[in-house]
Amino acid sequence: MVSSLRAPGKLSPELLRALRGIKSVRLFAKGSRLFQQGSAGTGVYLVERGEVRVLLPTGHREKQLLDVVGPGTMLGLSECMTGERYRVNAEAGEQTTAAVISRQEFLAFLGEHGDFCMEVVRSLSEDLHGLYQKFRGISAHPGRPRNRVLDEELN
Repeated sequence: MVSSLRAPGKLSPELLRALRGIKSVRLFAKGSRLFQQGSAGTGVYLVERGEVRVLLPTGHREKQLLDVVGPGTMLGLSECMTGERYRVNAEAGEQTTAAVISRQEFLAFLGEHGDFCMEVVRSLSEDLHGLYQKFRGISAHPGRPRNRVLDEELN
């Protein structure tokens, strides 16, 4: 069924094949946004070619780079599952091809293909763990006070 040995954040070839029928492929020019923080979480984006920079707006025109992802990565999964607004910006770091799957189609797919639900849960868990690690790295930056209460709660 689903391969257990793959890079964190990457989807299995089996899931990628199964999603073929419900995705629409779009080309994004370098610097263009796939989605932005605060906009409605309308679906998921599967990076097929190129790279996407995941950015957290921190102030007026300032952004914190959270990650750079490539082919096989799904973006917007948490917002798709919860129906909340996107929490970050995602922009093409170079010319990028990404498949877009609407929230309704993705949720219906999971309802019909329960065998892939655990892979989605694993992906959400990896996303959460990765964000926690990045936050710890940012909060431990020299000159920036650590949040001891948060560190204790999470450890």
